[in-house]
Amino acid sequence: MNTLPVILKRLRAERAVTQDQVAEAVQVSGSLIAAFETNRLVPQADTAERLDAYFGTGDEIQKASAEARKQGRPSPQWFRPWRQVEDTATTLRYFQLSLIPGLLQTEAYARSILDSGLRSAREVEEQLAARMERQLAVLDRDDPPVCSFVLDVAALRCGDPQLTKAQLLHLADTGARPGIFVRVVPETVGMYPGRSGPFALGTLDNGGMVGYLEDFFEGRVLAEPGRVTALDRTWQAVSAVALPRDQSQDLILGMVRDL
Repeated sequence: MNTLPVILKRLRAERAVTQDQVAEAVQVSGSLIAAFETNRLVPQADTAERLDAYFGTGDEIQKASAEARKQGRPSPQWFRPWRQVEDTATTLRYFQLSLIPGLLQTEAYARSILDSGLRSAREVEEQLAARMERQLAVLDRDDPPVCSFVLDVAALRCGDPQLTKAQLLHLADTGARPGIFVRVVPETVGMYPGRSGPFALGTLDNGGMVGYLEDFFEGRVLAEPGRVTALDRTWQAVSAVALPRDQSQDLILGMVRDL
């Protein structure tokens, strides 16, 4: 069977190179190449592209990686309840204070967040794969939810300028898609309820609503009516001070021009 691990092992044998030599050529760790060859991990798009370039295989590894990625990766146990909400919700609402929401992150931006020195190379690749697959599962499913994102302007300024520029362009492109609304709270607003921290809300097909909060260790779904109502009220408050969609788009593109 011509699976990704088989392809990688064959190509490496034909070139008579070690895992470490391949890793050095494509700028990853030797343990990561080993994980690819034993089917523990799947290369992300940028890594697969570098592997194809190194072996001179056109897009063979990229296609095999994409096919392997369709099989999905398990989310952390604590995140699965919210993933189930994302998979079935009719509307999703997210507020972020300091980072671009995971559903809107580019691969490079997500990698920079995950690769902070506190995770192993394997952990970074596993979590990055799960994040990219999550985006496809939520935003590109046959019946995608209406997604509304409100971001504090501070979230648009985090990161290396070139990384930030690509991320902002992606944000503008994604925010222009039907059913996806990206709005920004400008710095002129000052203090507002969202300063307390990020959160999310999902409306299910039965009309019920649940909330989601995440702390340093893990996240949790909130179903208690009083708490969900409190989050909904906070959403209404932050939404009220955010710029309209078109003005938010102009602000984002203006920041791109200034980089």
